[in-house]
Amino acid sequence: MASPDKKSFLLRIDPTLWAEIERLAAAELRSANAQVEYLLRDALRVRSGKGAAAQSRFAPRKPAR
Repeated sequence: MASPDKKSFLLRIDPTLWAEIERLAAAELRSANAQVEYLLRDALRVRSGKGAAAQSRFAPRKPAR
């Protein structure tokens, strides 16, 4: 069930790309949904010009182990 503070939306994605996301998610102990969110946050950080040390609520988080 989606968290009430998160926006849900339909995403159409190439099956090959989805398989790669699922593979990465498993390797990093995340769900596929969390992996997509992680990748989007990381891309946003990079595209916004903020360095790797930038601290924001959109900064990627490392998985809990």
